[in-house]
Amino acid sequence: MQGISIVITVLNEEKNIRDLMVSLVPQEQPLEIIVVDSLSNDKTPKILKEYAEKYDFVNFYEKKTTRGGGRNYGVSKSQYNYIAFIDGDAIAGDQWVSNLRALTEKYDIVAGKSISTGNMRYAMERFRLYYEEFEVTSPSSNLMYSKKLFENLGGFDESFVTAEDIDLNIRAVKAGSRHTICNNCIVYTKTRETFKEFKKQAYWNGYGRKQLKEKYGNTLKLSHQLSIKEMLSPVYIARNYYGLKGYMHCMIRKNKK
Repeated sequence: MQGISIVITVLNEEKNIRDLMVSLVPQEQPLEIIVVDSLSNDKTPKILKEYAEKYDFVNFYEKKTTRGGGRNYGVSKSQYNYIAFIDGDAIAGDQWVSNLRALTEKYDIVAGKSISTGNMRYAMERFRLYYEEFEVTSPSSNLMYSKKLFENLGGFDESFVTAEDIDLNIRAVKAGSRHTICNNCIVYTKTRETFKEFKKQAYWNGYGRKQLKEKYGNTLKLSHQLSIKEMLSPVYIARNYYGLKGYMHCMIRKNKK
């Protein structure tokens, strides 16, 4: 069917999920919202059930799963021909869906623009990985795929602990997909609020980079847009340190198998 299915995976997003749903419900129809909750132990399920009962285009599922696995499950429940991914702690811009929809005839993949909000102390330019001139690090917090392409690729690789979106993008480019960047397709994403959350994110980013290295070797071109001042900042150095720990941990785990 012609339309957009929004797929979200969540775990303990009580403090964020209502803001996301408020931003999604008024978006341009036809659309459906599919939320897969990985058995949260806070009020996330209660809030989502309220929305599912109030709106017939909101569907809520509970399934213990990884982020990639949850998204695959959500897509399997979808009815429309395009799938838009967004995170549980994000907020969609007013015209997010309509701007994505305007590009569905020409492209198989649309990567939107993410704007950071919250504690900017831990906000940094992300490392960008390119494959055949497309930024495959375009995050799945603001990413749309044609359902046909997604299914042909086999969905997200559930063996990835993180970076499953980068892996999917690489496979899509390899398959000859039509892709573009949409700067008008805006999603507001929240930075990590505490140093503990920041270092955890950096650690798993490093872990994911090692998984990518194992799968693709040296075929990826790494590029970034950081100034010397940013590269010498304490936050940047800390991110590299904890990212390296994650990278090494992944390598040690693989060697033990």
